[in-house]
Amino acid sequence: MKEIKGNLWDQDADAICITTNGFVKKNGECVMGAGIAKDAAKRYPNMPKKLGGLINKYGNRLHIIGSMIRESIMKLHGETAFSYIIAFPVKHKWFEKADLKLIETSCKELVALANDLSWQKVVLVKPGCGCGKLDWETEVKPLVEKELDDRFEVIDL
Repeated sequence: MKEIKGNLWDQDADAICITTNGFVKKNGECVMGAGIAKDAAKRYPNMPKKLGGLINKYGNRLHIIGSMIRESIMKLHGETAFSYIIAFPVKHKWFEKADLKLIETSCKELVALANDLSWQKVVLVKPGCGCGKLDWETEVKPLVEKELDDRFEVIDL
């Protein structure tokens, strides 16, 4: 795992991960009201409904919830490339503190998905450290370092 600084949405990566929770409202939408999840929902208004459906069907686990055009590749090479957008669960309910066991499970699922799809670069925010109220240095980083190899970059926004 590497640590970087920057804007998640500007990364030239096979996939970017947004931290999410597993709470689905009565209207079928996943709560995406804060942090990077809120930003994703603003950029992609159908995302809360799509994620809510996936959570209802398959549970609160890692999900591919979209893709985005990688502008930097298009500008440099004139070819279309995209990055997957991945829901990376860190909480069960939006109002709870992040769950370290869920973060560990999400990391393992992410590694398996990256292996299956031959991804070389995946970027994620510090899981559970914003609205999840966990400490990066003492709680999350030691756990994430055990699971993620150098294909994975954790971005400090």
